[in-house]
Amino acid sequence: MTTPTILVTNDDGIHSPGLHAAIEALSDLGELLIIAPTRQQTGMSRSLPATFDGRILPLQLTHHGRVYQAYHMDGSPAQCVLYGVLECAQRRPDLVVSGINFGENLGNSTLVSGTVGAALQGGDMGIPSLAISLETKKEYHYNHGYDVDWGPASHWLRYFAERALASRPWPEDVAVLKIDIPASATPETPWRITRQSRQPYYVSRPTRRTRAEEPLVMDYETQVNPEQLEPDSDIYAFVIDRVISVTPLSVNLTARVPLNQFEQQLRRPHISFISKS
Repeated sequence: MTTPTILVTNDDGIHSPGLHAAIEALSDLGELLIIAPTRQQTGMSRSLPATFDGRILPLQLTHHGRVYQAYHMDGSPAQCVLYGVLECAQRRPDLVVSGINFGENLGNSTLVSGTVGAALQGGDMGIPSLAISLETKKEYHYNHGYDVDWGPASHWLRYFAERALASRPWPEDVAVLKIDIPASATPETPWRITRQSRQPYYVSRPTRRTRAEEPLVMDYETQVNPEQLEPDSDIYAFVIDRVISVTPLSVNLTARVPLNQFEQQLRRPHISFISKS
């Protein structure tokens, strides 16, 4: 039986403690191909910036006395997967793992995530992919926090990686499993298959600057409307029930509506709202 190859990446950078936690969880499940952004790339979604120069730089990561050969590149998380599969892998990876991310990715805010974007890149290339995120303090979303307990998240990453490798092939429309782990989770915490909520989870706030030229980045905060939450959603499972949310994602963004009915709506004779003088 061939040893599986697992491509491991993230969006927090090659030296992220979350990446080290992922490596530890996966180290004896297969041959690891580690390739991650040189620097913080949170919020990059699945972008493939044209400004990237294509350089892939080797380095060695040491974790608990063990040395791992790895690569880093000054590109997006999705570019790490793309270049990792096409230029670094000796053979096609059997699984892509993106994470473990600082901060959960839920609801409509999921599309912003570089963690999810990297996994979607893998899924689009036909490779089963996991995007795993751990709830942390907001100040850790862009800066590594070194007091985070990665134990439960590492446990669940290994759990789902084992099952992902054993359950191939996945259903045709499933590209990624998005796994969001509450900070309170333990190895005994239940998990639940969920849908992505249609609510946003992170909401941007105006900068309140006096001049547009001021170098001030928009802040954001978590905002949840419990009364309008879908009971089968990722936000409901994570925020209300405090269980692990596991959401199958597709790369197909077509709206789930009866297309023929919507086409008829668009073809109806229009009413002009331009006043005639």
